[in-house]
Parts: sequence; structure tokens; C-alpha cells
Amino acid sequence: MDLHILDHRLRVTSISRSGLQHYTHPLIKLIFLRNRTRCKFFSLTETPENYTVVLDEEGFKDLPHSEHLQVEGSTWLPLNVVSNGNASSSSQAVGVTKIAKSVIAPLAEQHVSVFMLSTYQTDFILVREKDLSVVIHTLAEEFNIFREVNGESVPVHSQDVNNGLHGNGREAPRSTLHPVLIPRNQFCVMSLDPDTLPGIATTLIDVLFYSSSPKEDANVTADLECKFFSFSLIDGYVSLVMGTEAQRQFPADLLFTSSSGELWRMVRIGGQPLGFDECGIVAQISQPLADCDISAYYISTFSFDHALVPEEDIVRVTDMLQDQRKGAGC
Repeated sequence: MDLHILDHRLRVTSISRSGLQHYTHPLIKLIFLRNRTRCKFFSLTETPENYTVVLDEEGFKDLPHSEHLQVEGSTWLPLNVVSNGNASSSSQAVGVTKIAKSVIAPLAEQHVSVFMLSTYQTDFILVREKDLSVVIHTLAEEFNIFREVNGESVPVHSQDVNNGLHGNGREAPRSTLHPVLIPRNQFCVMSLDPDTLPGIATTLIDVLFYSSSPKEDANVTADLECKFFSFSLIDGYVSLVMGTEAQRQFPADLLFTSSSGELWRMVRIGGQPLGFDECGIVAQISQPLADCDISAYYISTFSFDHALVPEEDIVRVTDMLQDQRKGAGC
């Protein structure tokens, strides 16, 4: 398999719910006016707490600084696993499960934090730029590693970079076993032709900026629905995740999903905001799912992580997570 270090330098930000009105213009520009921005990597995810925006340096220039904007201090690089010439695809019921053992778990063992962003087309593993040498050394035996430079894929070898391994001989600290919540609502994973974005502009703006949603201090519990909407426009590909109620507001002839058209349920990870420095959070969920051969679609946000699993597997996932907390396996 090949591992590609993509030619994007990303920032991870959060817009408060109360401050969203200050960012409607730049967000509309980034979503709909591609000819007026040089941004090539843009993702916006709404949760009950805030709006997580992940975007490249060109897009970051469009976000005005204010007290409503939080910015994680690091620059992040997206990694993409390519197998048999095709990027790992969530729409083919593979998702983050495919890369759990080969990428996520080894990086967690080397104290490398990751930020996951699954899309309809593929899965992106974001790592801090300062950790890149560790990433390359850790994964060089498993993958052929390439780095995109001005549109060209250039091979990268572990001996070409400074040895960034920690080399302290200590076992990686055991990550906290975070609580999980399983909201009751169903979700759809979809895409559309970016040229048809104008056809859903009114609905998309209404859902993103004017839909009723929980208050900022609302508690999300297992027996409640969880407000969650994710939109990404990355290198010309559009991906959307939304609840079935929101999905019914969009014209069905413009949105498309996988041939199975399956519905997804969410596993929301974290009782308190997770932060960015802890390692192994993604592995906590993705590794057991991989062991049980359950597909997953994973989206990290500024405060919490979210794993979507096929609805038909939610009972098995619930049992697996209960066993995990008891120290049992699959």
C-alpha cells in the first residue's frame, strides 16, 4: 500500500455558536464561491457545542480573528492511504477500519496525535507537521510513502528525514478510556457534483445557519438526538453527513450515496472536551471496530470525536464498547 502526504498545510479551528453570524460571509465564500478563493481543502462540522472548521492556509486567511474563533496552534498535514491505485473509500463500507491497524494504532504507540476526517470519497489522517519525521519512520516498513510537491508525487524514505522517534525506551502511556454516547438519530453519508452546489444553496444555508439546534450548553445524552452536520469540499470533491431529517430537506435527485444507501448511527467519544495532545483516542474506537470487522466513518471535531457505524451493527458496537470498559475484547 501507498501512503501519500498531501500538499495541504491545514489549520483546525472552532467557531462558537453565538459567534456564527460573524462568519457567515467568509463561510459562504468558501463553500459556494470557488472562483473567489484559492482554498482547496475545506471542512465544516456542526455539533451541539460549536462549528469545527478545518481548512488550508489560503482558506484560513478568510477567517477574521475574533473572540468567537479558537485556533489550534499547530499546522496539520493530511495523509491518505492508497491501495491498488484507489484511495481508501468510506462509501464502499471500508472507512477508518481499513487503516486502524496499519496507521492509527502504530502512530498512537509512538505518541503521535491524529485528527481524523472521513469523507464520502476517502479518509484523511491529519498529523501535526512537527511529528512528520516520526510518522515517516513509524510507517515506512508498512507503506511506500510519497509526498505531493507541486502536483507531483515524490518518494520519501525514512533515511531522508531526521530521526524524530522518541527513542526513550518507555512504553507509550495508556490513553484514557473515554466515555461514549450513542444518540438515537440516524445519519446519511452523501456526496454531490460540486457544479450542482447552487441547486442546494438555499437549503444548505438554511440548515447550516438558520436551523433550530440545541443551546450551546445543552447536554447530549444517549437517549437524545445529536445535532450533527458535516460538509467538506476537498480538491473539488464534496462530502456531506447529516441526519435523516435534514436530508429530507434536500432535493433527492442532486444527492447521491453508496449503492446500498445504508443508514448510520453515531458513537460520540468524550464526556469532556478531548483536547489535541492526547494520543490513542481514535485508536480506542477504531481498533476494536477493526478487530470485529465493523466499518466506520470517523470525524474528529474541536471538542469531541464521532464514529459513524452502519445501523445494522449498532447493537454489536454497543456490546463491544461495554465489554471494552470491562476489560474484555470482541
